[in-house]
Amino acid sequence: MATREKALIAWSSGKDSAWALHEARRTGEFDIVGAVTTVTDTFGRVSMHGVREELLQAQLEAAELPAIVVRIPYPCPNEIYEREMAAAMADAKARGITHVIFGDLYLEDVRAYREKNLAGTGIAPVFPLWGLPTGPLARAMIEAGVEAHLATVDLKILPAAFAGRRFDLGLLAALPAGTDPCGENGEFHSFVAAGPMLKRKIPVKVGETVERDGFAYADLLPA
Repeated sequence: MATREKALIAWSSGKDSAWALHEARRTGEFDIVGAVTTVTDTFGRVSMHGVREELLQAQLEAAELPAIVVRIPYPCPNEIYEREMAAAMADAKARGITHVIFGDLYLEDVRAYREKNLAGTGIAPVFPLWGLPTGPLARAMIEAGVEAHLATVDLKILPAAFAGRRFDLGLLAALPAGTDPCGENGEFHSFVAAGPMLKRKIPVKVGETVERDGFAYADLLPA
């Protein structure tokens, strides 16, 4: 049997990256050897999602993936983000990694940005969920046993009360018209506590909601 090429999963702690891992493992094309996550060091939380780092670590242990944490400050100018990610990719390349798997669904500008940043690094991006219709995709995740909470919501689109809600069929029915069922336009970000990509469920409880910079963050706590 031919040796599979090594890949990392770009891991946000949310459902799309978790499902991308599930799909990549299902096809078996790559040997997935780690998860790379950006953590805002100022808060000790996953960037954008606001998930506590201890929950991230529990999640990656359940996914049986070594954590590669890229630490950035708050606020973080784009050049610092790109510098730290470039360093992480250079280290990955030195360890024989040839691909990074992303959970992006259809935003062309985001895909182009990832492709531009990886150009010339010797590491290629992979998008296993690209172009899938997001309504059926969201329902497929739920039907497959993905349990997730909305960790962050964009207050321009959703009320703060959506922060902390379970990602389930009730949530999909309650989303305002025009909201992407997977939150691909940034409407919300999530934390996956269970699913076919995790060996065990991560018990969480929903703490207080904090509003900052136009977003509502539900403080998810280990239960």
